Amino acid sequence: MEILLCELLTFNLFCQMIIKERFIFQCRLCMFYMYYFPADWLHYVVPGNIVSTVNLDCKLDLKAIALQARNAEYNPKRFAAVIMRIREPKTTALIFASGKMVCTGAKSEQQSKLAARKYARIIQKLGFPAKFKDFKIQNIVGSCDVKFPIRLEGLAYSHGAFSSYEPELFPGLIYRMKQPKIVLLIFVSGKIVLTGAKVRDETYAAFENIYPVLTEFRKTQQGWKHC
Repeated sequence: MEILLCELLTFNLFCQMIIKERFIFQCRLCMFYMYYFPADWLHYVVPGNIVSTVNLDCKLDLKAIALQARNAEYNPKRFAAVIMRIREPKTTALIFASGKMVCTGAKSEQQSKLAARKYARIIQKLGFPAKFKDFKIQNIVGSCDVKFPIRLEGLAYSHGAFSSYEPELFPGLIYRMKQPKIVLLIFVSGKIVLTGAKVRDETYAAFENIYPVLTEFRKTQQGWKHC
């Protein structure tokens, strides 16, 4: 009997050692993959909308701009800015009487700056002494799909300090990450929207931080056995 117990304990320790070694190997493999193939690892996060601001540094007559410019609309009762659009890059600008402008819809930081310059040029051609000052990226919105369903209830319970989940009001879980300071909208399907970044690397860092958490709350089909 003692020999049998000894053999069982030895076998149990051996199994634990194998599981531990396998886990360490998987972690090292993951780190190797992330280090040597960063583009492959980070391609999951796709920038969807860049929001930037610029100061044209002059007062503007919004009614005159709306009457003279193409693809521009102005309804002061609804919104106190001219809404202007261009096709290349496909963007929308909100132009205020103070000379401040917001540019949205670009897919990259370079496109956003190019579009803002084009809008400034249009304003110049209408006779206003517009300049191009203080251009700044205010928000980078990215999206990705981890390709597996997520248990949002469990995530909200375990990460209550960072999470807000009210499915009767909004189908996604709102996760407010502290570092980097990014807000993530996480859906049960595995799709994620990341917003609040000022530079693109912040969205990548946020994804790297949240991915291990999401795998912990991965939904499994009933009937599957855990190894």
